Formats: sequence, structure tokens, C-alpha cells
Amino acid sequence: MTDYAGQAPPRRPYDDMPDTTGGDKSIGEALGDVTRDLSVLVQQELELAKAEVRQTATRAGQTAGMFAGAAVAAFLFVVFLSLALWVAISDRTGPGWGAVIVAAIWLVAGVVLYLVARAQMKKISGMPQTTETVRQVPNALKGHEERNQ
Repeated sequence: MTDYAGQAPPRRPYDDMPDTTGGDKSIGEALGDVTRDLSVLVQQELELAKAEVRQTATRAGQTAGMFAGAAVAAFLFVVFLSLALWVAISDRTGPGWGAVIVAAIWLVAGVVLYLVARAQMKKISGMPQTTETVRQVPNALKGHEERNQ
């Protein structure tokens, strides 16, 4: 993918270049030149924006893939660590009790994570400032801003 950082947008030539000799132009011609130049500028900016969005989306996709790979690797690490713990405990308690002990450890970890997540969820207040501002809009539209205090 081409990196457009630090580069000017590509130029699109048009047939009638502006008259730089200071000749006599009517207001209509001058307005036509400005309109055409503005149109070219907007087209160039749109092309630049499209290229930047494509580049950003590609990088974001690659990064998401790397995070997914890291998550799979971490999951497999936890699975094999659990199996190793099960085997180590099973040497002393037997395979059945070793599995129960490892499962109980994971149950405790899951309950703790659930409780912490629930506590964090209760702390989320949404959008308090936006909610307050939206409540003030009807009075502001009617010209009664003093009622918002």
C-alpha cells in the first residue's frame, strides 16, 4: 500500500489554466475559474481521504489479526498450564481429584473476575454531560436559557 504521508495530493490538470498576465476577465469567468479550482481541490482532498482510510483500515486489520493471534497463544498457554497443574496435583491426589481442584481454581478465578466486572459496570455513568446539554436544548430554543440553571 502506498504511503501518502507528507505528500501533496495528486494534481489533475485542466485545459484552460488561469490567465496570469492580468488580462481582462469578466466576473463570470473569474467565478468560473474559482468554482473549477474549488472542485479540483475537493476532488483531490477526497482522493487523499480515501487513500488514508484504506491505509488506516489495512493497518487496523493487521493489528486486530495480531491481537487475535496473541489471544489464541495466551489461551493455549492457560490450557497447557492447567493441564500441567492437573498432572502435578494428580501425582498426590489421583487424576479425578486433581481435575476437581484445577476446576475449582478456575471457578474462583471466574467468580472474582465477574464480581470485579460487575462493580466496574455499576461505576459507568453513560454520558452525563451530553445528557445535561440535551436537557437544556428545548429551553435554549425557546429563548429561556435562565430556566436551565
